[in-house]
Amino acid sequence: MSSVVDPLGSALASAVRRTGARFGAVYLVDPDESTMCAVALCGVPVDAFAPWWRAAFAAPGPMQDSIRNERLVWVSSLEELASLYPRAAANLPYQLAFAVAAFRQVRHCQGALLLAWPPGRTPALSRSERGRIAFSARRIAGVLNAAAGAPAIPERPRFVPPRLEEPTPQSASATAGLIERLPLGTVALDLAGHITCVNTAAARLLGKPAEQLLGTQPSQSLPWLDNISYMDAYRTALSSREEAALTVLRPPDRWLDLRLYADDSGTSILLTPHRSPRPLGTQPSAGAATSPESRIHLLMVLAAALTETVGVQDVVDLVADQVLPAFGAHGMIMAAADPDRVRIIGYRGYEPDVIEQLDGLPTDADLTPAGRAMATGVSLFFANREELAHLYPQAPQLSDKQAWAFLPLLSSGRPVGGLLLAYNDPHPFTAAERSLLTPLAGLIAQALDRARLYDAKHGLAHALQQTLLPHALPTVTGLEVAARYHPASHGVNLGGDFYDLIRLTDTTVAAVIGDVQGHDMSAAALMGLVRMAVHSHATAGATPDQVLTRTDRDLADLNASRFVSCLYAHLDLARHQVTLASAGHPPPLLQHPDNPAHAVAIHPGPPLGVGLGTHSYPLTSMSLGPGALLALYTDGLVEIPGIDISEAITDLADGLGEWGGLPLHQLVDSLVHRARQANQHTDDIALLLLRPNHVAEL
Repeated sequence: MSSVVDPLGSALASAVRRTGARFGAVYLVDPDESTMCAVALCGVPVDAFAPWWRAAFAAPGPMQDSIRNERLVWVSSLEELASLYPRAAANLPYQLAFAVAAFRQVRHCQGALLLAWPPGRTPALSRSERGRIAFSARRIAGVLNAAAGAPAIPERPRFVPPRLEEPTPQSASATAGLIERLPLGTVALDLAGHITCVNTAAARLLGKPAEQLLGTQPSQSLPWLDNISYMDAYRTALSSREEAALTVLRPPDRWLDLRLYADDSGTSILLTPHRSPRPLGTQPSAGAATSPESRIHLLMVLAAALTETVGVQDVVDLVADQVLPAFGAHGMIMAAADPDRVRIIGYRGYEPDVIEQLDGLPTDADLTPAGRAMATGVSLFFANREELAHLYPQAPQLSDKQAWAFLPLLSSGRPVGGLLLAYNDPHPFTAAERSLLTPLAGLIAQALDRARLYDAKHGLAHALQQTLLPHALPTVTGLEVAARYHPASHGVNLGGDFYDLIRLTDTTVAAVIGDVQGHDMSAAALMGLVRMAVHSHATAGATPDQVLTRTDRDLADLNASRFVSCLYAHLDLARHQVTLASAGHPPPLLQHPDNPAHAVAIHPGPPLGVGLGTHSYPLTSMSLGPGALLALYTDGLVEIPGIDISEAITDLADGLGEWGGLPLHQLVDSLVHRARQANQHTDDIALLLLRPNHVAEL
């Protein structure tokens, strides 16, 4: 062994031994405070740890949390990691418990000690364990302070053996006759990932003599193992201490089965020929979730898809359409965590009568493990009916399913629901599969939490919109009326477009349409105020220009800080006349019988809310006899990307003329449908159609 003294490596190895950790790492923050970098690793191969050599310091995660707040962060399981730090769990889908202890009072840098344990240990740190971790972090901090200046950040971290002595390659104990006589191939790796033993059967299966393999890493001496599939299986064995298996192709056409087993001294690999030869270019039969090569890719694909979900039904559909086939499952039930009850929000592959029995069950009911999974935050896996019946005797009788995964959906540490995946046949859940389902459940929980908030806002928006718009327009003798409102297709479907029809006398009526700037709660609230102000001034006997001037003054008094366009039409049905006043609003369309529709030439004043209520609004009067058609609309009906608005208004007038003979309720729907197809429905749309009837003089 080298006599070179390595104080940092020695302190890290001592920390791993003192705490009984599986492995440890020292992370330092670079001078720009943009990246956390691993500078030393103990007990885990450097290349196996490659995805986590560096991490953004600004990203949310346990390491960043520990350093920023100078505290010990303890994560007892992958389930807890998915609950507290979903993004970190998606990037580290392995069964581990770990602690992060920040270095305090280090002069030249920030950093932390990471210590990790395999699954199965007690979920809480004892007082003495916390003391040993804190002591180890202080010792490493002392080493860093003793260095001259800030420590250098290497391109790759160095490996530190946890023990003072490591067995030499091909030692006498490693080549015992028992291992050599075995008919299956055996390969041993040390804690740094180097081959220390390979028997004759393994050398023959691998296609290389032992002397070319000893002392190398498998991915170096066997290029066909330099891939995600092998490395992911290796990491799974290291982290879970359970068997990790994969099937690989040794070029040109030899398929091999590999089984990996890891402990504190290293990793053993057993090799056998694959039972059924496969044509070149094919892959072994395995579900997407259990194929190591696809695990990270699958998690990335599903995470990206979940970010695009909007409402709760979107989340349910995505899980049913993508998660079920990805894991080879045949049924799913998704539930929301309502107080004291399990409320099912979606399912696939189950009969409705089964859902009726489960929906609304108390969360503490012992019929199924669903409530326990949500209450404890721990995923529960049952490979067959016997395993489930042992703890929950009645549960298997609910359906013909044969295996189940009960996954809690936790967001920011609180339960938002639960997800059940079910199988038609017995299904042993591998360590790799469980390690993927747990962080995926965290991502689903975040998406579900956002979706429930969106649906709640959408429901509130819809209720508010319906409250602020007229429930029904008044019936006016001698006047046909039809109106439609459609919110924009994005956001919470809440906008500021409005319309109204105000009965003034037996022969006069006011028609109003407007558009408040914005698509949010404030826009909708202001829309309600403007509509009430217009209604108040109109029924008080104000002329069209006075209605707009006084409403403008009201907005100035409110200091609304938003613009409102508005078109006010006073219809005198006895005189067959309409008088218009506009506050920066698109011109109305008019069609007389047997004449083409056209935009009315009016002289608009400025929008409401742009001044101090001192603006004037010119009046435009014209005849509006029986059979004439007047259309008031908002700009969402005519604003089409890439098309001049005057051209769009002319096109709308053409549509009005083409379909003008239709009943108004059909005409208004046809015009709105035409506009929504043309502009992808990116803005609110309001449309009000008015047509005087042939009636006796009043």
